[in-house]
Amino acid sequence: MSPSYPEETELREVAPSDAQSNADRSETISVYQEGCPARLVFERLADKWALLVVRLLKHRPTRFNQLRREIEGVSQKVLSQTLRRLERDGLVSREVIASTPVAVEYSLTELGRSLAEAIEPLIAWAVTQIEDVLDAQFRYDAQSGKRNG
Repeated sequence: MSPSYPEETELREVAPSDAQSNADRSETISVYQEGCPARLVFERLADKWALLVVRLLKHRPTRFNQLRREIEGVSQKVLSQTLRRLERDGLVSREVIASTPVAVEYSLTELGRSLAEAIEPLIAWAVTQIEDVLDAQFRYDAQSGKRNG
């Protein structure tokens, strides 16, 4: 028997061909359990490129090359992989625009917009607390004899 945590949440697994209601399929799974599907969201949140893409797409649909220009340091390969993962997760939609040359535009889905709203406080915290984090790292490194992280 696994321990009960206050963060346990009710997850509804929906099979595409299943006609049962979501409530009939619900079960309680803890995010602390190895097989918890909610950990997929954590994987996206741990990906800095995914967070930056989602935040940019929150404001407007954007073409691939514009995303690449706006997100400094991301390679074409990594951006492409990130967009594919976000599309697979249902967070981003991809539209091919018939033009010469062919262009691809990305936008957030409804699910992606809900994630964008959820990560906004995390981004705000990171921006406002970075000095404290850097100070803590400096103190830690000084105490442990390291020069940098």
